[in-house]
Amino acid sequence: MANNWATAIVVMGVTGAGKSTIGSLLAQQLARPLIEGDSLHPPSNIAKMSQGIPLNDDDRLPWLKAIAARIDDARRASQPIIVTCSALKRSYREILTDGHDDVGFVYLKGAKDLIADRLAARKGHFMPPQLLDSQMAALQEPGVDEPSIVIAIDAAPDDIVASIIGKFGSQ
Repeated sequence: MANNWATAIVVMGVTGAGKSTIGSLLAQQLARPLIEGDSLHPPSNIAKMSQGIPLNDDDRLPWLKAIAARIDDARRASQPIIVTCSALKRSYREILTDGHDDVGFVYLKGAKDLIADRLAARKGHFMPPQLLDSQMAALQEPGVDEPSIVIAIDAAPDDIVASIIGKFGSQ
């Protein structure tokens, strides 16, 4: 399945799972541009999250559409990309794939305690640690029928990226 991800690989998971770190390393390894999903949030979303207020589906829709538009741009340009996006719900992932089979998801899965420790140590990010609970509650892990691979986040970033690349070769 992963071999079909010719347009976009979306690195997904809750806040603090390591999307930016892993996405950046994966983009370097695969020589693909990186699109940071957080950079596409409208200011109203960032303001809301900065205040510790979880986003709802209506808040996320313009953001998801902006990311989907970047994926469409990559498809039209035949320029494969890596995207970071929480993609917490199946319906969000459907918006991002838009019915195409050339987009897949790398779900960074980890224990809540590990992620909470990472968030507590993170500096300079608009997303406060107290929003982890709302993200965990909203998370719908990818189903077996979705174009996805699951990667545990308890290893070193380089090892995680090697594992992702290894799974591509075995698909």
